[in-house]
Amino acid sequence: MRKIIYILITLLFITSNFACKSDSNASNINDSGNNNSGEVSYILTTKTIYIPQSIEGVIQNRPVIIQAANEIDPTINYPIVFAFHGRGGSHTNWVNQLNNFTTSGAFVGIYPQGFLDCWNLGPEPSTADDVAFVNLIVEELQNYSNLDFDRMYAIGTSNGSGMVNKLAIETNHFKAIAPVVSQLIVSLPILESTNAISVFQVNGAADEVIPIEGGSKFGHIFLDAYESAELWANQFNCSEIPELNLLGQDTLTIFESCDDNKEIRYLRIENGGHNLNLNILFPEIWEFFQRFN
Repeated sequence: MRKIIYILITLLFITSNFACKSDSNASNINDSGNNNSGEVSYILTTKTIYIPQSIEGVIQNRPVIIQAANEIDPTINYPIVFAFHGRGGSHTNWVNQLNNFTTSGAFVGIYPQGFLDCWNLGPEPSTADDVAFVNLIVEELQNYSNLDFDRMYAIGTSNGSGMVNKLAIETNHFKAIAPVVSQLIVSLPILESTNAISVFQVNGAADEVIPIEGGSKFGHIFLDAYESAELWANQFNCSEIPELNLLGQDTLTIFESCDDNKEIRYLRIENGGHNLNLNILFPEIWEFFQRFN
């Protein structure tokens, strides 16, 4: 007999202005790993778990939010979307931004918190091995039922974009990624061993934090945004001549016919700054993700 547990929670949503804030508590998806009775518990909405990781010889319990549907259908394995905040940001911000998708059962959201509120790409204040951290999260998620590990995707903003690029380069966890308001950096080149992956890169042409033309910022050397997308496309042997689509003032560049039926997209938002509206962007990103499994 499956046991149904309903937990009512209150979440504090924190605005996303790159302020340093902490996590929230709550509930979860189908948890088969932490139930000593052997029964599966269905717990509603949102839960924070903690992943222990050694950083500079000290064990840090790093928070990760899991956000799921209000009711889990035991006959369905749900896609998984990891979301990575920007430098100085909070994983709690994703709860509000992706709530309509997770609570409707489109996917299960996984929102890790960066150590010292950032992702370690080199010059950041954090010395955490964040690839190892994500590996630990994926390992922990194996204890949960109703998750589809063949449909895992990742989105990141700013410093979080650099993190999803790094994960795409160094792991094979994800079928598609969406780096938003950032591009590839010189110190993290695509490797020969990098598996083909679909990429939907979004940049604002008016971005003054990470300029679309690239350059030296925050201790990194950023590539030109178009060059970044083109490098992904060249690495995966996509069509040499991309398809160009004018969307009002904006431009969507699509590199098709890539290895393993992958695709590279680059959306240049002409009047967009560093804080693009994810409520407008994410439906298109999610539609893109769903094409790859």
